[in-house]
Amino acid sequence: MTSHFTADYAGAEVKPSPNHGERADGCTPSMIILHYTGMESAERALDWLCRDESQVSSHYFVDEDGRVLQLVPEARRAWHAGKSFWGGATDINSASIGIEIANAGHPGGLPDFSQAQIAAVIDLCRDCGQRWAIAPERVLGHSDIAPVRKVDPGEKFPWETLYRHGVGHWVEPGRAMGGRFFQRGDHGQPIEALQSMLSMYGYGVEITGAFDDKTEGCVNAFQRHFRPERIDGIADFSTIDTLHRLLAALPRFGQD
Repeated sequence: MTSHFTADYAGAEVKPSPNHGERADGCTPSMIILHYTGMESAERALDWLCRDESQVSSHYFVDEDGRVLQLVPEARRAWHAGKSFWGGATDINSASIGIEIANAGHPGGLPDFSQAQIAAVIDLCRDCGQRWAIAPERVLGHSDIAPVRKVDPGEKFPWETLYRHGVGHWVEPGRAMGGRFFQRGDHGQPIEALQSMLSMYGYGVEITGAFDDKTEGCVNAFQRHFRPERIDGIADFSTIDTLHRLLAALPRFGQD
């Protein structure tokens, strides 16, 4: 186990966690996963991430004042993602850098992230992204890779601010209004098309033509990240329109 190491990010202090292992099959980081700690205090969260019995960790911890701590070397596999999926990958821990952001989250009433924290997260993500050549659209939330099971970093996380500083993927979301929509229990070709678009973006949804619990969970996760005005798991026009424009903006679909 690594007891001490040199920080990969120059702005970080080192506080080693014992909870890490080898990245599988020579994997290198190709995504960055953002979390909130979801605990009542930053101190308790940091202590938990560094305790052997917790069996959880992240590469980085961003405190409320913007201080960045590195808990696990980037070359190692931190234990932050759990059972998850993105774009065909199932061992997200081996393919990612995990960043825990001190915030009480939904259990604590969704407090705002501090400006110092967000500035630190932006700098850290830009640095990691440049060093590992991580595509902007592969900066994701825990809820994106584990819909239903996880909801962090939450709908108040300022994804648009990150995007405007060169981190992540974003388009202006469509306004949540009335009109035709799809929801749990619906079946048919429009549901297949919705599932196909979610799957093409990276979400772990099967293309069955049935709007099931997993589809609803993926729509919820998508809304939480990209259309936070209303999170209800219903695929209304603005949700589908926002998803379509995000797909159209991806480099792999021939756009900048």
